[in-house]
Amino acid sequence: MPDLTIRTMQPEELTIAIEWARNEGWNPGLDDAKLFYNADPFGFFVAELEGEIVAVGSAVRYDAQFAFCGLYIVAPKHRGKGYGLALTKHRLAYCGDRNIGIDGVLDNVEIYKRVGYRPYYQNKRFQKRATAQTVSSKTHDIKQSHIAEIIDYDRQCFPAKRDTFLKGWLQQSQGKSVCVIENGEVRGYAVRRQCVEGHKVGPLFADTKEVAAQLFSALQQDIAGEVIILDVPESNPFAVELALNEDMEVVFATSRMYQRGLPDIAHHKVFGITTFELG
Repeated sequence: MPDLTIRTMQPEELTIAIEWARNEGWNPGLDDAKLFYNADPFGFFVAELEGEIVAVGSAVRYDAQFAFCGLYIVAPKHRGKGYGLALTKHRLAYCGDRNIGIDGVLDNVEIYKRVGYRPYYQNKRFQKRATAQTVSSKTHDIKQSHIAEIIDYDRQCFPAKRDTFLKGWLQQSQGKSVCVIENGEVRGYAVRRQCVEGHKVGPLFADTKEVAAQLFSALQQDIAGEVIILDVPESNPFAVELALNEDMEVVFATSRMYQRGLPDIAHHKVFGITTFELG
């Protein structure tokens, strides 16, 4: 193998990774580059060969115990040469002893097993045309005053606290964030972001399927007729039921895999994951 250099991605180079994702048909969000970077500025990498970027990938370290790898793409003309494996080993080393998660392409599950990942369930991408719906009076747009409580709620459903990332994610310019408040307490929240095609909802975290449905309705009301996408964990049967009740269809799936076991979170409250790239 010619000399391969693996280095930390510069902020402006993240747009290259997002463009590659677009070319792969992953339909990234319009603001994903800057928003992803907030999760871990040192967790994005390129593999470079004689000045040419041949592979990209992320390894976001959320805290001392948990990390998530994603955005892994090898340039088509350089596939099958070992560059991707070299980049993967570098990312795993960056994560250290943390439990690491990925959303692996189903065709590559056996490959991921060889580097220590174990599959636990599938995340299925559901899609439909949004419809105008009645919005519950308990549903509110997320304001600055809600953010601290949203961050606390999020920790029930995600394996690490992710304050910096969430502050940007909740307030992205081409998106919408809503929460349900009952008796003065947050019962769930959801974020919608505009993508190359349509809109993706994620996360969608809620105490019950009724609250989840209220949130999902609120995120459709102003984009009726446009494509809306929800990445649903099969580990929560009520989440699958929600998507089917909305007449959504499965268009893609990944295998959620971890290196050190299934995280101890409120899986029954996860109706839609945040992203395939960041967990």
